[in-house]
Amino acid sequence: MKKMRIEFYGRKKLIQCLILPLLSLMLVTRLTTTPANATGVYDLPFVGAGQDVWVVDQAEDINLVTEGKLSNMLKNMAHHTGNELRMVVIRRLDYGETIDSFIDALFSKWFPTPEEQTNQTLIALDTLTNNSAIRSGLPKEIINNTLQKSIVEETIGAVLRDGNKYNQALLDAGDRLIAVLSGEPDPGPKVIRDRIQAESTFTDAEETDDRSATVWVVVLLIVATIIPMVTYFWYVGFPGR
Repeated sequence: MKKMRIEFYGRKKLIQCLILPLLSLMLVTRLTTTPANATGVYDLPFVGAGQDVWVVDQAEDINLVTEGKLSNMLKNMAHHTGNELRMVVIRRLDYGETIDSFIDALFSKWFPTPEEQTNQTLIALDTLTNNSAIRSGLPKEIINNTLQKSIVEETIGAVLRDGNKYNQALLDAGDRLIAVLSGEPDPGPKVIRDRIQAESTFTDAEETDDRSATVWVVVLLIVATIIPMVTYFWYVGFPGR
């Protein structure tokens, strides 16, 4: 009996020695790790002013063709204007972070001095929430709050509401910002431009149909007038005969 009791307590002590460290490790891991796929500012590679890095896709939602096209567009714009635009795509923000706090911190990390921020513009997109934000060191007369809000809501947001088309959203946003940063007029949201063009095409078609209908009415009136007259004179005889 005494031997069994000793064996029982020995096994109990062994289990405690094995389980307690394991539970402690699990607790520490849970407290120190971030949610899966969450991205903080310091999880991203450092990109400084003048570096040949234009698209950082941590979410892996941008295909290589689009990434290459965007990089070429942004590189050419930077070469010709001196203004630099970069795009960052992440899958999930850290707990308690917002897209605005994230892009503020990232902009300050990548371009820490006012001199570095002068010609810099940054777009960030979180694919979990489909929220995006823009930060720029350029003067407000070039990139103002109204333009930023329009790009976020009417360009990126409108495309993403139509099916999470991240590639198209960034291409459309790039087209608008590249035009503005190159000193050209803002072309406006592509969705609205397409709608106006469609409405214009529909209006032209309606006007064409209206003109065609008017021509046919005139022709029918002429025919309706001439045929009875010709028939009458055919039977009665033309004057002077």
